[in-house]
Amino acid sequence: MLSRLVLTDVRNHEALSIAPDAAPGFVVLYGANGAGKTNVLEAVSLLAPGRGLRRAALSEVARSDGPGGFGVAATLDDGVTLATGTLASAPERRVVRINGGAAPATALAERLAVLWLTPAMDRLFTEAAGGRRRFLDRLTLAIEPGHARDGARYEAAMRDRNRLLADPLPDPDWLAALEAQMAQHGAALDAARRRTVAALDLALAAQPAGEIARARIALDGWSGDAAALIDALRTGRARDAAAGRALVGPHRADLIVTHVDKARPAATASTGEQKALLLAIVLAHAELVGRLTGHAPVLLLDEVAAHLDPIRRAALFARLAPLGQVWMTGTERALFEGIDAATWVALHDVVTPTTFSPAPR
Repeated sequence: MLSRLVLTDVRNHEALSIAPDAAPGFVVLYGANGAGKTNVLEAVSLLAPGRGLRRAALSEVARSDGPGGFGVAATLDDGVTLATGTLASAPERRVVRINGGAAPATALAERLAVLWLTPAMDRLFTEAAGGRRRFLDRLTLAIEPGHARDGARYEAAMRDRNRLLADPLPDPDWLAALEAQMAQHGAALDAARRRTVAALDLALAAQPAGEIARARIALDGWSGDAAALIDALRTGRARDAAAGRALVGPHRADLIVTHVDKARPAATASTGEQKALLLAIVLAHAELVGRLTGHAPVLLLDEVAAHLDPIRRAALFARLAPLGQVWMTGTERALFEGIDAATWVALHDVVTPTTFSPAPR
């Protein structure tokens, strides 16, 4: 949980500090379109490994009329401090500090689990499998922090192998070494995903019928141990060289989601049903993380209430209340009527250096 968040030159925010009234609890950001509500959520999402909820280049996060770099700093409820950002001299080089010391971005997952739901994700079930893999990896990361390290090392080895295969006479020993790295981290990547899918599918199956759709999930694609992946990569070198990429491995997996009540794939459900299915997965996952780790994730829900009727909004807020710290955005405070305790943050089109602290800590 975040007990304090400080932004410096992030998007339209020159300087912004938010100290939530209570953790866990709701943090509600409301204001007109363009006030920078989603920018705050994006900043929180950068306290996890990866490119954040917009998947933007780091240079895009820095305030356009600022000095060139940006900073996001947070204090967690256990006193740990996290910070990330860039320097003006290196706008695409991410800097991470934990308790003041330099750290790799993957280490953030050991301190804080962050999961988000944005309007752009409404197309998750109908677009390419890459988005669903990234979504699943975030779910997995909240349960197994080492997943980020395995993913980064697998991707790095795969990129090196692809470049080496483009050479007319690639060094076979170097290829073998890269394939061994891919196999080691790829097998771990696949196993962690499958553990997460199995546990989350059980949690989803236990969810009662109600205002939120029921979902079931499965993982499709390559599965096996390190030895099997080494063999597949070695025998597929000529094919992969011709394709310019590796055609087998966990990087080609797909998350399969089914609408239980309609007994059909999520991809064929209506837009509203797909949003409800995604929400059901996020809620079940947050409950699962709290149960397995003892620490609930920070949930970032962008404009999630705007498209729900009052009954479904009330049901959503009731489900969210015990899950931990939930950051939500909306154009009007009235959308969140019924929430008993929250930190209310009103944002405006022009944000000057401001501190929101509703109660002394």
